[in-house]
Amino acid sequence: MTATTPSHLPAALEKPVWLITGCSTGFGRELAQQALQLGYRTVVTARKPDQIKDLAAFGEALVLPLDVTIQSQIDAAIKAAEAKFGRIDVLVNNAGIGYFAAVEESEDDQVRLMFDINVFGLGRMIRGVLPGMRQRRHGCIIKFSSLAGRRSFPSLGYYSATKFAVEGLSEALRQEVEPLGIQVMVVEPSGFRTDWAGRSANESAVQIADYATTAGAARQEMRAQSGHQPGDPVRAVRAILQAANAPQPPHHLLLGNAAFEGATAELATLQKEFSTWETISRGADFPGK
Repeated sequence: MTATTPSHLPAALEKPVWLITGCSTGFGRELAQQALQLGYRTVVTARKPDQIKDLAAFGEALVLPLDVTIQSQIDAAIKAAEAKFGRIDVLVNNAGIGYFAAVEESEDDQVRLMFDINVFGLGRMIRGVLPGMRQRRHGCIIKFSSLAGRRSFPSLGYYSATKFAVEGLSEALRQEVEPLGIQVMVVEPSGFRTDWAGRSANESAVQIADYATTAGAARQEMRAQSGHQPGDPVRAVRAILQAANAPQPPHHLLLGNAAFEGATAELATLQKEFSTWETISRGADFPGK
């Protein structure tokens, strides 16, 4: 692979600088490796940097410890990246965790931890890189959401809530920063062989029998599919890089057949329901308004 400059960035930037969170496994690790092989200067981060130090062999890397729940580590990582490379062109918010539980079964501490990583940690990273991007009037912010950020499933209620939050935050952010030359792209994968369901997702300690055929069955199915999902992380990362390098990156990038089919089916369901209730919905305004 040869280096290419994202077309929405100034042509003078021969080797863009990427900062990627959560690089120890899955999409983050694969994305860091491919970015480095493309010649991108890449800030490779994880909570345990010993797990990612081998990635430095693939190119011009800066390997750093980064827990997105710790503001001091975020500040230090951004400062180190800018000191070494001069800037950050692309931020990839990949760090995240999952949690399997029916809504009633969900434990408050687990839910809060997931929100702190998946939503508030992502927000901390964005606020950290935006001053530099605004000053330079260019940049790209990529956020990992999920098909579960488009439609929810039994046992994934609170996980989906974090991804719906990412989607909503991204819509506002895009409208705020695109006029400043900064692109925002949300990645929405379906099932990929990243070991998310097998390793990165906890589950509730107490499981209620009444939910055995809904949340319980869904949880067991997703666990059983771990390592056998149809999605290929290598191909997915190639798709992300292709989209990020487009003249106008998409606001939403679905990844996988299940993501495309699931998201479009949800749109059709919503359109049908909205149309069915259109008269009632429109009748809620003051007459003549």
